Amino acid sequence: MQPGPQTLFWARFAAIGDVCMSACLYLYTSAVVRAVLENGTSPEVEELIAAPPALITSRLSLVESSRALHRLRQLGQVSEAKLADAQRELSAVWTRCELWELTPSVCERARQVAPGKSLQTLDALHLATFVLAREKIEGLELVTVDERLQAALEAV
Repeated sequence: MQPGPQTLFWARFAAIGDVCMSACLYLYTSAVVRAVLENGTSPEVEELIAAPPALITSRLSLVESSRALHRLRQLGQVSEAKLADAQRELSAVWTRCELWELTPSVCERARQVAPGKSLQTLDALHLATFVLAREKIEGLELVTVDERLQAALEAV
């Protein structure tokens, strides 16, 4: 049987050693998209993305960021050149990330996570992925600009 993505992650993670313990970040899609499209409006996020040796996100982030760019293209709110630059920058960020899959465990956790908070489905999937990753990675931090997601995290 082939090892799954999380198993492969742990093999690479073991090679990193203690570095990740103090600088491992889970990237929430909207924080990265905002940092890329609105350069200079999220300097803290831009700095965090540029600095850490280990970044993690859900495979969902790739879908969400692509859909966001498609939506902007349809609305005509951003020039084609800026969209092309954004796509390149997003691809560069996602390439540096360990991608966590939408496994049955993630989906089950998403059904139960932060029940007292109003979370949309995709946010619940991100939060569930983060919570499961944090159980395995000491010191993992969530990078988000979404106040509802931050409030839900504090309830977990």
